[in-house]
Amino acid sequence: MSSAAFCSLEGKTALVTGASRGIGRAIAVELAAAGASVSFSYNTGAEEATALVEEIGGHAIQADVSDAASAQALVEEAGDIDVLVNNAGVTRDGLLVRMSDDDWETVIDTNLASCFYTCRAAVRGMMKRRAGAIVNISSIVGIHGNWGQTNYAASKAGIIGFTKALARELGSRSIRANVVVPGYVKSRLTDVLPEDATAAMLENTALGRLGDPEDVAGAVRFLCSDEASFVTGAVLLVDGGLGM
Repeated sequence: MSSAAFCSLEGKTALVTGASRGIGRAIAVELAAAGASVSFSYNTGAEEATALVEEIGGHAIQADVSDAASAQALVEEAGDIDVLVNNAGVTRDGLLVRMSDDDWETVIDTNLASCFYTCRAAVRGMMKRRAGAIVNISSIVGIHGNWGQTNYAASKAGIIGFTKALARELGSRSIRANVVVPGYVKSRLTDVLPEDATAAMLENTALGRLGDPEDVAGAVRFLCSDEASFVTGAVLLVDGGLGM
């Protein structure tokens, strides 16, 4: 774990959505290492959530953030949060001409609408305290697009526009909203890709490797901390140079 001295979150309360595994889990671990009291949501993966609580403490909350009422209840249970990280996301890949309404709606609701629901619930308390940090997790696919991912690309591009507008709305209350854009990161999704697909990714990545979830988590920690107190509306690519 990282030291809590730099980019400390001592005394802060954080909520991370979709944190039972992968990037979300790494973010929860990193924020806890920074000194934050961390609550996190999971939809499935109860065993992983229990294991994470045993590792970092904090509070695991089962929630479907694609549902407005469930997202509202999640934020209420997490309490007066200083930091909100929206990481929950799914994929339902397929060509546009074959994509079902359900596959479109599931991805848009889980990836994009969830940010709206949780931010709407969380910012009321932040506005009263005139302080807060929001980090929404997008994807390089939201910038470049990707074959077979019109739904995913739309949701992740939407997060960028949503966050920029939110930063403008909340800046006068000293609430910051930023976006982290991971490139291709080691995960269950990349583990199942064909070798030629992975090779093509690496060929276009300046650093020549896949990212680790911890690479993304470190960037999130920075944006949540006071060291980033003059950073809002930013889109931080954590992609090994893929987005250049």
